[in-house]
Amino acid sequence: MGEVPETHSGWTFLTNHARVLAAIAEDPNTRIRDIAARCRLTERAVQKIISDLELGGYLTHTRQGRTNEYRIEPGTILRHPADAGLSVAGLLSLLEQHDAERDTTPQQRRTASARERDSPTDR
Repeated sequence: MGEVPETHSGWTFLTNHARVLAAIAEDPNTRIRDIAARCRLTERAVQKIISDLELGGYLTHTRQGRTNEYRIEPGTILRHPADAGLSVAGLLSLLEQHDAERDTTPQQRRTASARERDSPTDR
């Protein structure tokens, strides 16, 4: 397992629930211990969040031997009224796009931007 970054204090844009959901989306067979390390939470906090997500209809799980396999319900709509119409799949897509852009080099981003700018579909 990789090195765990320093903890963060103060407010953030993503809730712990969104972070746990994103970790599960990346690996549906991930362990609670690994989610906790990735999200900087205790295992107990992750268990509570998973319970919340299951009660809310966002997530289900089945036992596969000694591990859980999680299934995200992609069509479930986010709870906050300001997010009306945004589904879990939409949220995860945005987070995945962000991760993909973060993992590219500045040169790769410039090249992709130039390709988009010069695309014949824009003419």
